[in-house]
Amino acid sequence: MSTTASIAVLHTSLLFVDADSVINEYLSELAPDAKVLHFVDSDVLAAVVRDGEVSPASTQRMVHLAQAAQAAGADVIFSACSSVGPAIDVARRLVSVPIVKIDDAMTASAVETAGAIGVLATVPTTLPPTRALVEEKARAAGRDITIQERLCEGAFSVLMSGDRDRHDAMVLDGARALAKEVDVIVLAQASIARLAPAITEAVGKPVLSSPRSGTENAVRVLHEQTAEPAHATARAFETTEWQGGCGAR
Repeated sequence: MSTTASIAVLHTSLLFVDADSVINEYLSELAPDAKVLHFVDSDVLAAVVRDGEVSPASTQRMVHLAQAAQAAGADVIFSACSSVGPAIDVARRLVSVPIVKIDDAMTASAVETAGAIGVLATVPTTLPPTRALVEEKARAAGRDITIQERLCEGAFSVLMSGDRDRHDAMVLDGARALAKEVDVIVLAQASIARLAPAITEAVGKPVLSSPRSGTENAVRVLHEQTAEPAHATARAFETTEWQGGCGAR
């Protein structure tokens, strides 16, 4: 790469910037040489929860974050919040930089894994965009699927209050109930991804989460965006060969 690759991460809460830095850890592992930029509007997720939907105002705020990321020179934009999927769809039409949703890879994997898919969430506004994304991936793959949703009501508020143990117990209870109806469980939020191993053990079925697969997908797109065209590399090699040959003669 001729310049340092740059990836911008869009956040709607400080939860994954300060309290849980798993995305940063994955980026450090998978793209150690990349420049990582963080763009945060820490009230967007709260606004979406208050409104019960992704309002035009919240959409505009996410578009502004994406535009700021583009202006900062990002090669790829990584949206770290599943709840604002509809806003990211709008942002994709208004910026030229590729935007990767954190749950793009997870939902694509889900429709390849099973026909009966369960979506588990602790925030009600996350369910519609996650369901829509699963359906979108199923249509693209030509797969017939069924989707069951399960909301662990109140669990996110418990987590934000600092009671992680109670939050985790509520999520596990929801997963056990959902597992009776489906073949695979999709964790609709990054905030419950750390529970994937515990849920898998508890329900005995595949459990998919988004932070790792989403980051891998974003890094793959980053490499595609910043790789030098093959013809340019070949031309540079041929020029070097020719110049070296002349010098030898």
